[in-house]
Order: sequence, then C-alpha cells, then structure tokens
Amino acid sequence: MPAEKEKERVTKAQANFDIALRSYTHLRKYIDEITKTMPTPTYYTELSFELKKDSSSLNILYPVGDQLFVHAFRDDKGKANYFVVEPQLDGRTLKILDKVLDRMIEIIHRLPVPKEEMDIVSHISGLLNKIVSISTFKGVSGLGMNRILVTPEQYVIIKYFLLRNLVGFSKLEPLLNDPYIEDIHCTGVGKIKLVHKIFGMMYTNIDFPEDISINKYMLETSERVERPVSNSRPVVDAIMPDGSRVNFIFGRDISREGSSFTIRKFSEVPISIINLCDFNTISEEIAAYLWLIIEAGMNIFICGETASGKTTTLNATSVFISPDKKVYTVENTPEVTLPHKTWQHLVTREAGKDTDVDMFDLLLAALRSRPDYVIVGEIRGKEGNVAFQAMQTGHPVISTFHAGSVHSMVQRLTGHPIDVPISFVDNLNVVLIQQTVSVNNHLVRRVLSVSEIERYYDVENKVVSRRVFVWDRFADSFYFSGYHNSYILEKKVAPKLGIDPNEIYNELARRANIISKMKQSKIFNYYEVWKYVKLFYQKGVSSLTEALA
Repeated sequence: MPAEKEKERVTKAQANFDIALRSYTHLRKYIDEITKTMPTPTYYTELSFELKKDSSSLNILYPVGDQLFVHAFRDDKGKANYFVVEPQLDGRTLKILDKVLDRMIEIIHRLPVPKEEMDIVSHISGLLNKIVSISTFKGVSGLGMNRILVTPEQYVIIKYFLLRNLVGFSKLEPLLNDPYIEDIHCTGVGKIKLVHKIFGMMYTNIDFPEDISINKYMLETSERVERPVSNSRPVVDAIMPDGSRVNFIFGRDISREGSSFTIRKFSEVPISIINLCDFNTISEEIAAYLWLIIEAGMNIFICGETASGKTTTLNATSVFISPDKKVYTVENTPEVTLPHKTWQHLVTREAGKDTDVDMFDLLLAALRSRPDYVIVGEIRGKEGNVAFQAMQTGHPVISTFHAGSVHSMVQRLTGHPIDVPISFVDNLNVVLIQQTVSVNNHLVRRVLSVSEIERYYDVENKVVSRRVFVWDRFADSFYFSGYHNSYILEKKVAPKLGIDPNEIYNELARRANIISKMKQSKIFNYYEVWKYVKLFYQKGVSSLTEALA
C-alpha cells in the first residue's frame, strides 16, 4: 500500500512539474541550465520529514508561492544549497518597472488608503492595469497612448516584482513564504544562510553585496514592523506580520561584517508530539509519560541550550492539556500555539517607556484569572519567583529554561536575578534536558534525560532528583530507568488520576502503544493529533484504541 501511494505521489508530482515548466519561462530556463551539470531535480508539491532520513543525495525542487520555487541540493563538496528560482529582470524590463513605479507615485496619492493587506494587493494590481497596456506583438514595449506598453511576459514579471517589493519583503519574500524554514541568518555583507526544518543549515543564492544594500533593507524593513533601527538605536527586536521574530543589529561599528539580522520563523502548524517521536527526539514512552503527568497537573521545565528545540517540545506536549482547561501563556515573543478554546495569549510590551508590561506583570495578571495551566515562554528573571508561587498555590506551570542539567538549572534558579529560594525548587516536578547532538554526522535534537524532583533535603540544603529516562548516545535510543521506580508516577500521578500505583506503568504502556500506532499510521499533523487527544478526554483510552485499530 505505501508503495502504491508513493507511486501515485510521484505521478502527480511529475504532472505538476510538467505544468510548471510550460507555465513559467524562468523555471524552464533554470532547469535547462542546471541539467547541464547535474540530474533533473525530483519535484515535490510538499515535503515530508521522511526526506530527513536520507538527505546525502539531496536534489529536489518544490514550490513556495506564485511563480516561486526552491531548488535544494548538495554540491560536490557536500554543502547543502538553497537556491530560489524566481522571475528575472533583464535591463529592458527593469527600465519599464522604474517607469511604472514613477507613474504610480504620480497618481497614488489621490487614491484612498487600503485598510487590509489583500486590499493593497488588489489596489496595486488595479493601478498596474491602469498604467500599462499589454501588447501581443512580440518585442513591442515602451510608451503609447499615455500607457506603458509591455509584452505578456513583461507584465507577469513586473507584477511579480511590484507585489514582492511593495507588499512583501523584497528579496527575502521567498524565504518568508517557505513553511519549511526555521531561521534566516544574515551575518553581514554576503550570502544569506538559513536553517531548514528538514535539511538543516543551508546556503542560499540571495545576498547583500555591499553595506548600502543591507543598510537600506534593514531601515525599510524595521520601519515596516514599527521598530526602526538607527545609529542611536542599533539593536532592535521586533515581530514580523506573520508572527516571526526578528533581531536587527545595525552598523559596522558593532556588527563588524556589516549590519546583520536573524529571523526566527513562526509556524502556523506546530510540530506534533508524533513528529518528535518519528524524529527520535523523544520515545513513545517519554511521550506517554508526559501525557500522564500533564493530565495530572504536574509542573514541568523543558531545559536546554539555545536552538535545542525547547519551545518546539513545549508546543508539542501542550496538546496533552485537557481541552476544557483554561490555559494562559505568557511570552516575550509569541511562539506558543495552542488549540484550546479557552486560551489567553499574553505577550510583553517593551518600548522603553513607563507603559512597558514585562513578564512579571503578565504572570501576576494571569494568576488573578485562576488558570488551570500556566505556560511561560521562558523564565529569565524575577518572574521565576511568581512562577514558583503559582506552583505552590496549585496552578500547574510548564516553561522553558536555559540550562544544560538539573544541577545548573537549580544554580540559575537560586542565583541572581531569579532568586528563587532553594527550598521552593521541589515544587517543580519534572525536568527535561534537551540538546542538539551529532548522530551519524547529522545534527539532531534529543531529550537527553527526564528527571523527577523528589524533595528539598534541608540537612544538606540541596534538591534531591532522580532520572527516569536516559538517552543512550551509542544506540540512539531511550532507556526507561524509572520503570517501577518513578516517584512522580507512583506518589503524585497515580493518586491524582485514581489509578493504583502498581497499575500506573500499564497505563503508561497503553498510551505509549497508542502513540506508536499514531506514528505507524502517519498521523503527524498537530491538529490531527489534537483530535485524537480530545477523543481520549471525551471517551477514554478505549475509544482511541478502536479509532486506531
């Protein structure tokens, strides 16, 4: 059956590729050129994370928007490349585009201002149609009858660049359109790099060749997101219209290779817990364990270094919160996405004024609303005290935290500026440690350990913890060291859920089996997983067993 589905996918993809080649001259020219030195890329209408398992011979093409395609391939040196294939401006068409822009400026100030982005698109398209006339005579372009004459091909190219540059974000628009990109890195003058969700770090064919081009781009873009950079304010954090997070660093005096920026893409559909199991970031047993402890209202910290996937894991595991619970999220930048109907999404406001609202303020406000669960994007400062007070008063908390071990987590929590008393730390129940590691020469994300916080030992003034899951680096597998030895499962979760402590491990095995079946059935979409979790809370484990039979 899978072989038949793959054959059907390939047939459909080839048909779509043939249509694209006939429809877009720039794509046909690109394919004709590259096939002189490499095989024709395999065409995909959408990508699967299955491609991650063998990307050594990478050579694929996929669409990312109207007239936009991406060619992802490895060169002779093994470097992963990301080439944007888009319409090209020749000298003559560029001159016509400049004339069109000049004509637009002459008349646009007399027209009403559009209120929505879609209105802007239709507004610009309408203006273009008033300014140009399409000539079907080959080679005819220029001025005539107060209109600018263009060929059909020139019209398509001009419209593309008008919308890309005036509505979109110019040369970065293809990257912002691509749902498979995690981060976009501009480290100064030169080529843009990015982190692809499937293929990792890649090198693009998009560049800023000199200081003036990158400075101009950053000034215009930061103005559009209402957080302008300048020499007096060179470092700025902002949020793009789609929710992506961007950090600007302006000027060579502080960014030695030239002005730089990093965009962390926002994903409308989060990676699911089943995806994480499929990637081997966690095991099915760990996922089942998280399911149980979240249902029982345990407090969880997901710890790790920068870019270790903490927020991804937090998003994925939050699906286990019961659908009828009231959930509050508190963040500096909006990264958490929840499917719950009663979800209050709080975000800090920082403008350097008295009207600023920080994490501390938002967390206090959230607790006054009596939430069933509080999710904190990341604890960094004094809000940590409020989070632990929330735990003490029975409000379950899930948060990410920068730490590489339970020991370093306790050190950071009890040190300045967080200053949580060490005797409060045992209000936290479970700590995941996650990192980016190398497996078979590929960088992957793994949960290295899951530890339970048992108690504060006042005699030695320390926190007692035990590991219940450990990642085996050599086998790239997970060991359930807490089997029949889990303090949280037996003493906290079982009584809360009304399960005999001796039966709690059977319940974990049942849920791990359900997660395994979802993985085998390729139920990877976050919202599809959510449907099954809702079914569980409505009708119990047996309903899932039947649905997945």
